[in-house]
Amino acid sequence: MVDFSRRWSAKAEIPTNRLIVWLGVARSKFYAWIGRCGKANEHNGLIPRDFWLESWEQEAIIRFALDHPLEGYRRLTFMMLDRDIVAVSPSSTWRVLAKAGLLKKWNRKNSAKGNGFVQPLRPHEHWHIDVSHLNICGTFYYLCSLLDGCSRFIVHWEIREQMTEQDVEIIVQRAKEKYPEARPRIISDNGPQFIAKDFKEFIRLSGMTHVRTSPYYPQSNGKLERFHATIKGECIRPGVPLSLDDAPRMVEKFIAHYNNVRLHSAIGYVAPVDKLSGREQEIFKERDRKLEAARELRKTKRLRAPSANPMLSQKDNTAPSESLLQTARLSISN
Repeated sequence: MVDFSRRWSAKAEIPTNRLIVWLGVARSKFYAWIGRCGKANEHNGLIPRDFWLESWEQEAIIRFALDHPLEGYRRLTFMMLDRDIVAVSPSSTWRVLAKAGLLKKWNRKNSAKGNGFVQPLRPHEHWHIDVSHLNICGTFYYLCSLLDGCSRFIVHWEIREQMTEQDVEIIVQRAKEKYPEARPRIISDNGPQFIAKDFKEFIRLSGMTHVRTSPYYPQSNGKLERFHATIKGECIRPGVPLSLDDAPRMVEKFIAHYNNVRLHSAIGYVAPVDKLSGREQEIFKERDRKLEAARELRKTKRLRAPSANPMLSQKDNTAPSESLLQTARLSISN
């Protein structure tokens, strides 16, 4: 920068002070560069500070730590201080041992909290169950739902005035009767219905397994939590059911739409019933085919446009474009 400024200042006959302002360099910084120009770069700390640890002190800390492998770095610090081995602070001991790689044994296994469950690859491997509250005409009722973790399909649901452990067992049994061959893993929170001994025995006799999420961590059951938020926001609150008899009709209609029509973002924007039946790959291929057909149509129209081939007249260009458009429409519809 110093040589550049000097060369162009002399060539353009512009004062250096003005040139460096145009370059956006402060005058103090520029003249500091002039003072250092031609000198080798050196570390700022030419003289070690008095409180920096010397090499023999670091070696003494490491040897003492190896002789006492079961002690923590704080206890090691005060043991060395009492035995006149070396006088350092606990933080200095920690830095020396960390640099030497002697603190790895204190590292605990990373918590799996927040990672969620291993995602199921097939339907009916995981069934998420949860109980939520619905405000119907100022009275709170219970909504219990079972959701398939792979397809996001609502396997079964019921609205009840109470939700005891026996009620949950009945709901799970009715869901299992719809798919008698399924042996899912039931995933629930730590509600009183799911920690009861009778529910554990019911799960065992049904040939299923049960796992509870971490306490105070509803994200572990987030798939069903998200569904309950959706049904409240898109069905119950806008629809305003007038009675307990009216609410099941509204919920049944919404869940039918949710399972069979509504495209779910978490499974590639296909309906849960298509994911449940294994048709998602067929749908993806059909979408790719339609997109490719549309691209080929646009490419052909560009090539046949008058700007691409001036020899073609406007009349000659219109007829084949319309026919190609009709062909592409038939291809997409089929």
